[in-house]
Parts: sequence; C-alpha cells; structure tokens
Amino acid sequence: MTYRKNIVITGASSGLGEGMARRFAAKGRNLALCARRTDRLEELAAELRARHDGITVVTRSLDVNEHDRVFSVVKEFRAELGTIDRFVVNAGLGKGQPVGTGRFDANRETVETNLVAGLAQCEAAMEVFREQNAGHLVVISSFSALRGLPGNVTAYAASKAGVAALADGIRADTAGTPIAVTTLLPGYIESEMTGRAGSTPLLASADRGVRALVDAIERERAKAYIPTLPWAPLSVVMRFAPAGLLRKFT
Repeated sequence: MTYRKNIVITGASSGLGEGMARRFAAKGRNLALCARRTDRLEELAAELRARHDGITVVTRSLDVNEHDRVFSVVKEFRAELGTIDRFVVNAGLGKGQPVGTGRFDANRETVETNLVAGLAQCEAAMEVFREQNAGHLVVISSFSALRGLPGNVTAYAASKAGVAALADGIRADTAGTPIAVTTLLPGYIESEMTGRAGSTPLLASADRGVRALVDAIERERAKAYIPTLPWAPLSVVMRFAPAGLLRKFT
C-alpha cells in the first residue's frame, strides 16, 4: 500500500465527500477540497484544521460543469500542495426522470455532471499524474452502473456506467506504471443523494459506508463494491436478473 499524503476530493462539502475528508484528515493527510457550496466547505476545513494539528487543508469553489475551471483549480491545488498524490472524483448528481416524460433537462444535467464533468476531472488529474509519473485516481461510480435501470435512474445509471468504463480504460492505459486507478461502486449509503432510499434494508449508515470507501481507497483496489456485503454478492444477481426485477434496485 502506497502512502498518499496530498489528497484532492471533489464534491467535498457534504455526504460521502465530507465523510472521506474527515477520515483522511484523521489519518494525517493534507486535503484539497472543492465544492459549489463554499460556506459548508469552509466550515469543514476550519474544523479539520482545528481538530488535526499539522495538516494542511486548502479549498476552492468549484462547479465541475465549468470545465476550464476544473483544470485551473487542479493546477492551483498542485501549486499549493507541491504534489497531488491522490484525486477522488466524487462530485455527482442523482436527479432524473423516466426517459420520454419531458424531463430531458434533468437527465441531461445528470449525464453532464456525472460523465462529462467526470471526464474533465480525470483529464485534469491525469495530466498532473503523468507529469509526476505517480498518483492514484479514484472514481466514485455506482452499483447502478452494472445494468441499465428503469424509471428515475435510467440516465443516472447510464452516466455511472460511463464513468466506470472511463476509469477502467485509464487503468488499462496506465498498467505497469506508478499510476494507480480505483473504480468504486457504492450501493445504498446514507447521504443526501440516497435520501429517497431511506426505507430499504440495504441502506448502509454513512459511517459504515465511508469507512468502507476509505478502506478500499487506501488498499488501492482496482475495483470494489461498497460495502462489500451485500453489494459484491448482489453484483452477480444484478448482472443476470430478469428486466422485470430491476425496479428492486431503484
């Protein structure tokens, strides 16, 4: 396991991004955090600096759909920290409606945020890693990436399948180099995005989910279902389930 000191996390003002920032700070890592909601981001940064002596926490306002700014913010983070050792592509969007119901706007925004902006983040991070000849790219996809899903998550699942394939391709391209790539496929983890799934028995607590995410990241696994139970066994079911049963995963 390689020690990664300087870590960038996008979408860090709440949910899984905030949780990962807290756990990495407790491990003594320096953090570069960005999100659209700067008030929450600055509160988090101030708390982490006060709680963990000796760590550096820098922040930037960032809407990942502003692609040019993604590249400039990443360059600023590298200049401030000296190196970027790990980059977590976490910022994402979960809204959407069934295709053909008049909400192309919502579905397009989901795909643009999760896939196109995900590509921008990967491009910016990989430019740094290729120049350094070192680094760890982490892409937060979703369990829903395994199959096309119906209803409100059709566009979301497609966008997460796309970003997972993107990460897998980058991993193949950098095989045998000092650059590592991890694809994470979380199931239901308590957060703002999964609030609508609150009644499912499969919902993991935020603490359990974030612990599993950080553990998989630290191990630099190529691909992992989060948490492993029940999502790794369910991945087999998901691949072969009849189309009529797929609503149970939405």
